[in-house]
Amino acid sequence: MLTFIGLGLYDANDISEKGLMCIRNADHIFLEIYTSRLMGASYQALEKYYGKPVHLLGRENVEQHPDELLLKAETDRVVFLCAGDPMVSTTHTDLRMRAAARGIRTSIIHAASISSAVCGLSGLQNYRFGKSCSIPFPQKNWFPTTPIDVIALNLSLRLHTLVYLDIQGERYMTVHEAIVLLEQMATEKKLHIPLYVGIARAGSVDPLVRAGSADTLKSINFGPPLHILIVPAELHDMERSYLELFAGL
Repeated sequence: MLTFIGLGLYDANDISEKGLMCIRNADHIFLEIYTSRLMGASYQALEKYYGKPVHLLGRENVEQHPDELLLKAETDRVVFLCAGDPMVSTTHTDLRMRAAARGIRTSIIHAASISSAVCGLSGLQNYRFGKSCSIPFPQKNWFPTTPIDVIALNLSLRLHTLVYLDIQGERYMTVHEAIVLLEQMATEKKLHIPLYVGIARAGSVDPLVRAGSADTLKSINFGPPLHILIVPAELHDMERSYLELFAGL
C-alpha cells in the first residue's frame, strides 16, 4: 500500500488528523524534499512528532530510482510525504502511476497547497489564474526564458501567473532574485510588467504579502523563505481593493 500525504504549507501542525494517523500506522515513511519544504519544521522535528524515522528523497530517488520505495509498498504500508498537496507535482502523479502498474494499491490524503493559498493571501481570484511557471537558478550557458513566454501569454489573455521559485539544496530563490531575472527576460522580449505580488512564508503566523512595481518589491525585505511570486493581469476592482488593504498596493 502506498499513500501520498500532503503536509500543508509551513510546519508539522499543518497536516490533517487523517494524514497523521496514517503516518503513525505506517511501516515506512518517505519525505520528498525537492519540490518544496516545510520551513517551520526540520525532518528531525518531524521524526520526533511522528515517533518514527523519516527517509529523505531527492528528485532522482523519485523520478529515476523509486524501486526501493515501490518494493516496500508491495508488501508494507508506505507513506510518501511532501509539503503542500501531493498531486500538484507531476512527478508525484508519475510515481502513483508507476505504483499502479506494479499492482500496488494507492491512496491520497490531501492538504493545503500554495496554489490555492496564494488566492486567499493576495485576494486574486482563483479562476483568473492561467498556466503557472517556474524560475530556475541560471546555470553556466543556460538561462531559460520559458517563464516570460508563459507570463506574456497569460497577460494577453488577462490571466494572472503564479511563478514558483527554485530550490537547490539549501538555497532558496527570493522574490528579489526572481524579479531581477524576470525583468531581464522582459527587457529582451520588450514586455513591460507593471505589477508584481510577492509572498513569503505562506501558512506561517507571519506571512508577508506585498504588491507593487519591480522597484517597489526589490526595496522590501521579504525575510526568510519560502517565497513565491505572482504576476497579476489587469485587476478586478475587488482584487485591487484587497491588495490595497492587505498587500500595501
